[in-house]
Amino acid sequence: LMAGSVNKVIIVGNIGSEPEVKTMQSGDKVANFSVATSESWKDKESGEKKERTEWHRIVVFNQGLVKVVESYLKKGAKIYLEGQLETRNYEKDGQKIYTTEVVLRPFSGEIVMLDSKKDA
Repeated sequence: LMAGSVNKVIIVGNIGSEPEVKTMQSGDKVANFSVATSESWKDKESGEKKERTEWHRIVVFNQGLVKVVESYLKKGAKIYLEGQLETRNYEKDGQKIYTTEVVLRPFSGEIVMLDSKKDA
């Protein structure tokens, strides 16, 4: 028997797009940006270095963290973040599009800037 379940994502990577902050009808703000994570390895056959980059769509509804995003986060910055995976769908040109995002809900999630303070 499974005692509940966990949906928690931890990402350490670099911001790939300038964060976009919009105001919703409720007056609350929402921030969107993407984060890149990269892994590299050596190809066993050729010995050449390979790299794969994964892009993660981040959506922040936590108002305290939206302020952090607005004030401090820039493209290229290295961050640690915690959120949860959520998939939603929408219509585009009559097609149903599914997108999976890392969502930081109100009163949850975490963002830590990892770049050294001396650069700020």
